[in-house]
Amino acid sequence: MNAVHADSNAELLAGRRIDAVVIGASAGGIDALLRILPVLPKHFGFSVMVVLHLPDDRDSRLAEVFQQHLAMPVRQADDKMMVEAGSVYFAPPGYHLSVERDFSFSLSQEDPVHFSRPAIDILMESAADAWGQRLLGILLTGASADGAAGMARIAACGGLTVVQDPKDAEIATMPSAAIRLRAPDAVLPVPAIRALMTAMMEIQ
Repeated sequence: MNAVHADSNAELLAGRRIDAVVIGASAGGIDALLRILPVLPKHFGFSVMVVLHLPDDRDSRLAEVFQQHLAMPVRQADDKMMVEAGSVYFAPPGYHLSVERDFSFSLSQEDPVHFSRPAIDILMESAADAWGQRLLGILLTGASADGAAGMARIAACGGLTVVQDPKDAEIATMPSAAIRLRAPDAVLPVPAIRALMTAMMEIQ
């Protein structure tokens, strides 16, 4: 499909109500996220959930590191924690993160998916079931096929799907796999994804 560019944000968001954003990334993802998330203001009215592939044998400092760059509160998701608007949540290492129908988080230690735990697919698929067409899914750079099935589920549930342009990604494998499985609503470089997030504030 042809890439949708930043000047198409109004068309992309037209008639949509978005309550939550789920983002998946792997290799190169920290840099991409640091180019996207800091633009969000303190009172950004959406919940943002992030899975970044991590080694499961060490503690994560992602929430601490990103809090230094974001005005929004940043937390590591925990079991039974309710998902709140206006917060950024990172999946913890060593656990799959999912969202229940009551919009609470659930952690599990089921087998890795695409050699990863947390897996992007698990969070995206559960978030699609919870928010349906009110969900925005974003898949960034990475070196596996994790996230492709999750983005397809978001699309099937009526949500908005955005994939980083493989030519813009540090590692093109992950976004390319998602595009092959099911064409997303938009294929964008990081600056255009950042612009889309900014445009979302106008539809709150």
